Amino acid sequence: MSDPSAESGDAGSTREVEVELSRDMSLLDITMIGVGAMIGAGVFALTGFAAGIAGPAITVAFILNGIVAGFIAISYAELGAAFPEAGGGYLWVKEALVDPNGFYAGWMSWFAHAVACSLYAVTFGVFLTEFFVVFTDLGTSFVLFDVITRHIIEKTIAAIIVVAFAYINYRGAEETGSAEIVVVVIKLVILGLFILFGIMATFSTPTWPAKFVSRPSFAPEGIAGIIGAMGFTFIAFEGYEIIVQSGEEVINPGKNVPKAVFYSLFIVVPVYVLVAFALIGGLKITPELLTVADIGRPPSEVAVWQALQELGELGLIRAAEQFLPYGAALLIIAGLASTISALNATVYSSSRVSFAMGRDRVLPGTFNQIHPEKKTPHVAIFISMIIIVVMAVTLPIESVAAAADIMFILLFLQVNWTVIKMRSTHPDLPRTYTIPYMPWPPVIGIVLLLILLPFIIYELGLAAIGIGSGNEGLVALSVTAIWMALGLVIYYGYSAEKEAEKLEEETPIVVAERSPASRETEIVVPIANPESVESLLQTAIDLARDRDAEIHVISVVTVPQQTPIDQGEQFIDDEREVIDQAISFVETSDADIPVKGTIRVGHDVARAILNTVEQYDSELLVMGWRGKQRRRRDFVLGSNIDTVVTNAPCDVLVKKIGPVKDIESILLPTAGGPHSTFAAEIAQSIARTTDAQIDIVRVLGPTASEEDWADAKERLDATTADIDEEIPTEQQVLEGTNVADTIIDQSAEHDITIIGATREGLLEQFVFGAIPEEVGHRAENTVIMAKRDLGITSKAARWFKRWSP
Repeated sequence: MSDPSAESGDAGSTREVEVELSRDMSLLDITMIGVGAMIGAGVFALTGFAAGIAGPAITVAFILNGIVAGFIAISYAELGAAFPEAGGGYLWVKEALVDPNGFYAGWMSWFAHAVACSLYAVTFGVFLTEFFVVFTDLGTSFVLFDVITRHIIEKTIAAIIVVAFAYINYRGAEETGSAEIVVVVIKLVILGLFILFGIMATFSTPTWPAKFVSRPSFAPEGIAGIIGAMGFTFIAFEGYEIIVQSGEEVINPGKNVPKAVFYSLFIVVPVYVLVAFALIGGLKITPELLTVADIGRPPSEVAVWQALQELGELGLIRAAEQFLPYGAALLIIAGLASTISALNATVYSSSRVSFAMGRDRVLPGTFNQIHPEKKTPHVAIFISMIIIVVMAVTLPIESVAAAADIMFILLFLQVNWTVIKMRSTHPDLPRTYTIPYMPWPPVIGIVLLLILLPFIIYELGLAAIGIGSGNEGLVALSVTAIWMALGLVIYYGYSAEKEAEKLEEETPIVVAERSPASRETEIVVPIANPESVESLLQTAIDLARDRDAEIHVISVVTVPQQTPIDQGEQFIDDEREVIDQAISFVETSDADIPVKGTIRVGHDVARAILNTVEQYDSELLVMGWRGKQRRRRDFVLGSNIDTVVTNAPCDVLVKKIGPVKDIESILLPTAGGPHSTFAAEIAQSIARTTDAQIDIVRVLGPTASEEDWADAKERLDATTADIDEEIPTEQQVLEGTNVADTIIDQSAEHDITIIGATREGLLEQFVFGAIPEEVGHRAENTVIMAKRDLGITSKAARWFKRWSP
């Protein structure tokens, strides 16, 4: 998943080698980075706002958020252990899903971490300013020199602290991890004291339950308020994304990354719940508190959660002043420590994502530069710093938090789908941790995230269009839309072209032979087994003659991931013989069909085939299949075939090669739909060149109604009408209790069976469908399974690739 590109030239030329980070981060280091990111501005800055949305039910919101986060964390644990590289979710999505999903995953992850970092910077500015307010005579609404307001001071401090931590990250990740341990321990101790004294203050008041269940209720805004608070504070649970960004620098990542993901979550969730409980229960509504909150009502008319909503990010400090000795000082110190550690982690992670995108060349190569002395991605750190500073000084804190939440949720949706898909596309990954009961945990996570997403915007308000009383939600939505639109421009204006160039470097053409003539339509035929060359190419010849197409024969030489691509050229001799055999067969077939041959070198056969189809914009792919029963549940036809059929942006035929014989009769089962129509076109092309008869059949059960029989006859007539009149056809309705068994029995009387793909449920483990694959596995004679590319429909289907437990 990294870029193994190399440049060679004369003896004196330089060779570019893969750029890798080198650090020694322990389990404790990365766990503290995750905890530091989670226990940051989320608990200090957002708890008051969230209490205003959910009321006392903020405790339930935090518990539910922990559950939702758990369904995301397990995906990060499995993939983070299997892919210990800088880039995290971006690299996984790019590896498993078709573009531009990979680009957008990185684009969103980069921005989400940058926006989150700006939230922490703003919170740091607020807390440090509050420190001076508490311990000096400035007052809460001071103005220095009649010009510099408190707001300006807060924003200036935010910008300065971002620059400071950008410099720390520039110095190196090892120092980052060491500093994190100290910072996290300090704030956990202080929060522990806050919880202890807050609970003591709660239970010392006999009427404390009334704070939670009355005025007016435990959840004054109902379920919508709880879900809204969950969405608003979900940024507090994104630390596992930051943990996996460290994968390339972690000792024994296969074990330590999953442990760090779960350890950090187990630490954070109880802390959040207990802080919320102590805050609601321990805070007393006093006239002094209402004055600070700028609430002009008597204490008897104001609920605790309403006061917290107005106090915002200063709510914990005001509560600590009441029940914790030296509470204001301690909470300010804890708040500063929390935001410092979160700043540290998000500057680190945002720069690592942009570094990974630069290494993949979807962002300019300057992002990929490593400082020669510090060995850190200094350019990526600097550019991320600029984005963070701009966001910190321009947006209100609620909008910053919501924008980050939206981006993280979109990224987590992609990651959860990626972990499902990679079970089939990457079955041989070294999974030191595997998710149980697949695919249900990540599917549940996807559903929960989709529920959270709209409530974030709704609860913050879009007053400009008549929703809510504020416009923080509208600002967050606008920022997100602008960033996504900018990403679209960059992808199609720059990244897509660079990725196309990279295709050739990932699977370079080392042999290319072609006949002089060429035609607009191309049929790609991957070959590996010399024994199947003639059977595959005979089908390709029949189709090329009928479609006025040329044939492109390819063979793939694979080398391990650790081996540079250019070293594979020494292994091409055997493949050259197969290519020469294939070209000779086509040229001596008297079909007058242009043919060209290509050998590619790559790390993955399926990717090399797909690269060829994409590079040459081929219309049809014809693949061979041995037809053996699958040995593993995660392979339907075979790992390479499954991947290619699912992701190929063209029509696909998979031919299970049976006994060699002249084709005189073709069995064409039909169930209607575009794939069956495509199968009929293939049958017609073969019949036209072999003078074979096509027998069109439809299978009905013994209890089929008269309407079923009429529909079957109508489908048979429609299929027959699509075939040229000069080709002999027969049609028949077959009765059978099992469709696949009936077709298999009938196939024994024909030389070849051609069957179109069927539609299955989104999570079914099928490539062509249950019936075609069963026929292919069990029929004795040759079977061709046909799947038509349906454009945008097929692209959507690739998102819902099958899963395997």
